[in-house]
Amino acid sequence: MNLAVEVKNLVKSFGNIKALNNLSFQVTEGEIYGLIGPNGAGKTTTLRILSTLILPDSGSARIFNYNVVSEAAEVRKIISYLPEEAGAYKNLSGLEYLRFMAQFYVENKEDLEKRVKEAAEISELGERLKDRTKGYSKGMRRRLLVARSLMHKPRLAILDEPTSGLDVFHSQHVRRIIKKYAKEHGITVLLSSHNMLEVEYLCDRIALINKGILVEEGTPLELKERYSVSNLEEAFMKVVAHA
Repeated sequence: MNLAVEVKNLVKSFGNIKALNNLSFQVTEGEIYGLIGPNGAGKTTTLRILSTLILPDSGSARIFNYNVVSEAAEVRKIISYLPEEAGAYKNLSGLEYLRFMAQFYVENKEDLEKRVKEAAEISELGERLKDRTKGYSKGMRRRLLVARSLMHKPRLAILDEPTSGLDVFHSQHVRRIIKKYAKEHGITVLLSSHNMLEVEYLCDRIALINKGILVEEGTPLELKERYSVSNLEEAFMKVVAHA
């Protein structure tokens, strides 16, 4: 079993608030792993630490055996991170934005155009890629950003609420692309979501965290059977109520 992510006893506080309290979990290479929990549970803090954006107070986190603190530069080469409130440059067209972002990952023009073409296909925005992103709906912008996150085939894609605020049409598109692209290219995905339907559709395994602590883990089916419920939302409510 090859580990993509190994988190051990992570602690992170913001003033008097302890966002993470000895959090530990592992993600196997090639799986889609979901972090779920109520607001303030520590999901985004965890993803930001793994993305090398903030430092933990103690504990350790490794991505494909690279330490996210001492080997942050190596980690950044093999991951992509999509924050919940990410945006695109408003005065660039979709294609210009993808081309601008692709140049950070390629060494020649031929590879750059190949990446941009692939990202355009992922987004399925068609002719709208020629328009400035300031005229995009939130769903269109999110599709563009998901394409940006996947176009260079990262070893680990870290996605924070990938369909937050999207309508059914755009949400289904984003979920389908994440699942399809991850499986076809062997990309490991770590995501957070409040949408239990999304989690059940996408995730091979789930970790439920509350108050910075891992309180439950398993496949969607295991969690439903463990709590004798018909859906993940009911399992979620039972776990949080007793945590």
